[in-house]
Amino acid sequence: MKIGVLALQGAFEAHARMIARLGHEPVFVRYPEQLSELMGLIIPGGESTAMRIIGRNLGMMEAIKARANDLGLMGTCAGMILLAEEVEGEPEDFPLGLVPIRVARNAFGRQTESFEAPVRLCFDDKPFRAVFIRAPRIKDAGRAEPIAWLNGEPVAVRFGKILAMSFHPELTDDPRLHGFFLNLIER
Repeated sequence: MKIGVLALQGAFEAHARMIARLGHEPVFVRYPEQLSELMGLIIPGGESTAMRIIGRNLGMMEAIKARANDLGLMGTCAGMILLAEEVEGEPEDFPLGLVPIRVARNAFGRQTESFEAPVRLCFDDKPFRAVFIRAPRIKDAGRAEPIAWLNGEPVAVRFGKILAMSFHPELTDDPRLHGFFLNLIER
């Protein structure tokens, strides 16, 4: 199965390594035409404003929206910001608006306040060591289903075939969340 990793800016190489480790073919996506060959797309962490501007200029954001009904999507950190329906303090047209959540950018702290912490997963009793780097916070999970929690607070959600996470699962050696995403697509 071909899984794209949006390669405009951000931590895309680590996601590609995780997809390959799980036996699937990662594709670095830089142009909208590439979306047609994919079963899923990962929107990585990085700088959400830069990704939005570059993506808009290339027509990528519109192409992602056009495929949203049949393409599995996974957004991590900045990717979650782009997928959210509402981002506090940002114009309404900022995000893709594909996940009915409200998020706040950098709400877990600045770069120097980055941290790792165990989060509870809905599908496994073993905690997941999550990496939070200038992480956004889910202020309202809306109609999305929480799938991971930090101290009782949702830090990852599912909405149909879309996953959105505050943290960076690709910066660990633990493939469970990428595997969960792949299983979601294959259903």
